[in-house]
Amino acid sequence: MRDLDLKNVSRRFGAVQALDDVSISLRSGEVHALMGENGAGKSTLIRILAGLDRPDTGNLVLDGGMLGAASPGAMRAAGLRFIHQELHAVRGLSVAENMFLDRPYPRRMGLVNWRALNRAAAAALSRLGLDRLNPRAPMSELGAGDQMLVRIAGTLVGGDAIPPWLYVMDEPTAALTSEESERLFSVIGELVGQGAGVLYVSHRMPEVLRLADRVSVLRDGQHVSTRPLGETGQARIIEEMTGRDLSGLFPPHLDTDTPGAIVLEIEQLSAGALRGASFELHAGEVLGVAGVAGSGRGALLRALLGEVPRRSGRARLDGRPLGRNPAQVWAGGIGYVPRERRSQGLMLRRAIAENIVLPHLGALARGRFFLNHRGQRRVAQDLGEQVRLKAASVTQACEELSGGNQQKVLFARALGGNPRVLLLDEPTRGVDIGARFELYRLIRQMTAHGLAVIVASSDLPELLGLSNRIAVMRDGELAEIVYAEGLTEAGLLARFYHELPGERVA
Repeated sequence: MRDLDLKNVSRRFGAVQALDDVSISLRSGEVHALMGENGAGKSTLIRILAGLDRPDTGNLVLDGGMLGAASPGAMRAAGLRFIHQELHAVRGLSVAENMFLDRPYPRRMGLVNWRALNRAAAAALSRLGLDRLNPRAPMSELGAGDQMLVRIAGTLVGGDAIPPWLYVMDEPTAALTSEESERLFSVIGELVGQGAGVLYVSHRMPEVLRLADRVSVLRDGQHVSTRPLGETGQARIIEEMTGRDLSGLFPPHLDTDTPGAIVLEIEQLSAGALRGASFELHAGEVLGVAGVAGSGRGALLRALLGEVPRRSGRARLDGRPLGRNPAQVWAGGIGYVPRERRSQGLMLRRAIAENIVLPHLGALARGRFFLNHRGQRRVAQDLGEQVRLKAASVTQACEELSGGNQQKVLFARALGGNPRVLLLDEPTRGVDIGARFELYRLIRQMTAHGLAVIVASSDLPELLGLSNRIAVMRDGELAEIVYAEGLTEAGLLARFYHELPGERVA
């Protein structure tokens, strides 16, 4: 049994106390989950473990002995490895070459011994049950999930004085599909079974409840608790993370038996990967969109937004034809929150106000050639207050905001044109539980005022908790629409694969 103890660790950045007298013990042979809202101190703790930051006070103790001046090299030599959600793979190299990026290639007579390199890579992959991956295959042929598994397997190719024994995984499933996540969970099981420990940092409660042996909670830089999983649960963890009871995470549904007026009519719509979709959306309704990866969840939203040309079918908003490109769709009364806020949604280095008003510049212009900057800031301020945005001012850069507040900027932008319909693609991806609560409250508030919402999500509890009805996608087709009331996760998942347990069909 190996252990690494953080003892009374504190770290301050200017006026911000990022960590305040934190003590946590990490052990081999277990999964230790670390949870907390954005700003709780998780990232600072990880940076200290990685040797990228030094605590102001406190110590790191490895197997009973004090660690000296920490550095990335020293922490690696101590047997720690770090797996982040942002992968740094070289797509033009092979799987085996990527596994050897941080160590010398084996050589023979001064030349790279490719046979030995591929053999060592294959052996490391096999240790984790990844024999299906070809060490000679180009990294570019692998999905994000398999690239992450290759990164983990690369820590096992040998040559380390102290073999890796503690893996720190920071939001590892943030960019993975459900199938890729399952493969990662299997590899985590293999690592722990071989005696390694895992510090698992995630916002995703179902993953933590499934994987963790112990759970530690940070709040406002302080260590709130560390408990065996059997002595805690979702409600207690959420309360410790936020300092408030969030048992009512999903506000009540509107009455599904009294739908509002039809605002969106889709008839046999085909566009991109979407084939022949038909449905009606009512004012005040949340329509979830569910299905396995590649089923067409995102294709439906892209078709409605006009990102792909329509081949056939009709789309009408309030009885009028829906625009055929994003600019027309936005102007016609549809708002959109994209799946990837950093790469698809935000200009991270620009001000909050600039991001919020971006699709609405025409309405805020002063004449044909001049922008009304004061008007922009005023509109952004009003919309920011509407979504409860937490920021110093609307002139603050978006890159300085937490994930939850970045997401609120996108919600504010989507609401800027007083839309009739809101399209949300994975709206709470990568945000903490407290921010989720705020976003769910906002969605309910909008539907209470008659806004219709379409939510595409891979988070089944989210779909069941938010939706009035759920559209199930299969192979690019809208296979069926079912009522969310009374539907279980198992029942919804079964419908992904044509197994129908008999819930009400809408």
